[in-house]
Amino acid sequence: MNLDSLSLFVDATRLGSFAAVARERNADPSAVSRTIAGLEAELGARLFNRTTRSMSLTEAGERFHARVAHLTEELNHAREEARSTRAAPAGLLRMTASVAFGQAMIVPLLGKFRKRYPNIRIELQLTDANIDLVAERIDLAVRLAPSYRADLVGTRLIPTRYRAVASPSWIERSGGIARPEELANRRCLLFSLPEFRERWKFRRDDRVTEVPVDGDIVMSSALAIRTAALAGLGPALLADWLIGGDLAAGDLVDLLPEHEAAATSFDTAAWLLYPSRSHLPAKVRAAIDFFRGRIVAGATPAP
Repeated sequence: MNLDSLSLFVDATRLGSFAAVARERNADPSAVSRTIAGLEAELGARLFNRTTRSMSLTEAGERFHARVAHLTEELNHAREEARSTRAAPAGLLRMTASVAFGQAMIVPLLGKFRKRYPNIRIELQLTDANIDLVAERIDLAVRLAPSYRADLVGTRLIPTRYRAVASPSWIERSGGIARPEELANRRCLLFSLPEFRERWKFRRDDRVTEVPVDGDIVMSSALAIRTAALAGLGPALLADWLIGGDLAAGDLVDLLPEHEAAATSFDTAAWLLYPSRSHLPAKVRAAIDFFRGRIVAGATPAP
């Protein structure tokens, strides 16, 4: 019984099929099946119930997984830590970020990251789903929120500020707005999350104004909302990290520059999160230091 076969068993449990394990590892599915069969023979117990359409753990498999999942993670961390003492950061770095933040802030920096750390391979999952970092074996995540869960370890990457913006062409047609309340009578571009599509908040001199908003265009992508705002389709509430370049170029205009804007909280940030502080691999520490040093609030990084 070796670490590689145990790790493959844990991956098969996570992914739910040998074919998925083979695709992720770029291996032959028959080799995956043989490894599991060899492990079952060594243990003298069947680990998976397998049919042509599904696969699930047996009772013995569930008990075995409960014992070895944490063990394989610790052994992998120990191996990474030992290697990092004698070599540059290396290995596969599994990252996740929201679609908009990833495309706007992470992807433009990948060229510099690869040049700085040529031995690190990156698997970047861009999703707006709040995935389980441990279950999905994510090394590093970027989350946008006022804070983060207590079972994760995090460091603030940049503060996040929202602005109510529109294109110069929309302002010319509509006459713009002078007070937050006027947005209630305009067709706004709305993000599909309930807290973004129902009301926007504005604060000035500690006075908070909540404005009910409505519109005939609702989208699930901040990138799509930005594109629609640039096209003059209406006002939008967007994060500064996404529109910093547009504001500087004059392609979008802050409609209420003397107000702070928000959908949920005025104190939000982008956080770098990872599952555990112990045995932090060199590749994760390198990525944390790299992105913290190059991502600047309110500005889209240049490649």
